Amino acid sequence: MELQLSMVVLEVADLGASVRFYRRLGLDIAEPAPGGRPVVAHRMGSGVTLLITTAFASVHDPTWSRPSGGGYSQMLEFYVGEDAVVDSRWADLVEAGYAGRMPPTQTFGPYAASVEDPDGNVILLTSDAAAAPDA
Repeated sequence: MELQLSMVVLEVADLGASVRFYRRLGLDIAEPAPGGRPVVAHRMGSGVTLLITTAFASVHDPTWSRPSGGGYSQMLEFYVGEDAVVDSRWADLVEAGYAGRMPPTQTFGPYAASVEDPDGNVILLTSDAAAAPDA
């Protein structure tokens, strides 16, 4: 069997703030269950699930600590289609108060922009056709 990436798990400080960010980004994320587990999951057309939680690593890994100092280890790339969509999504998120890391730019590879989610995870918005779910 070929190894497949099935899920990306984000350990966040505030589930509601993260849900608002990823909805503004363009994902149709459900409301967290009232009084339920502190988690929401969204399965994308590519088959990968984005799971957002406040209590997985912090509960199950005694050595886990939240990153600090403005650095990041990973970047989540979201293919948004056209260059103009990269521009408009980035502008909308920055105008809403999210920290822009890189304005829309033609890189050595894709046309891209990056912004931080509420927990400092860097979100890369691209029009790179190689990242399209049907590529």
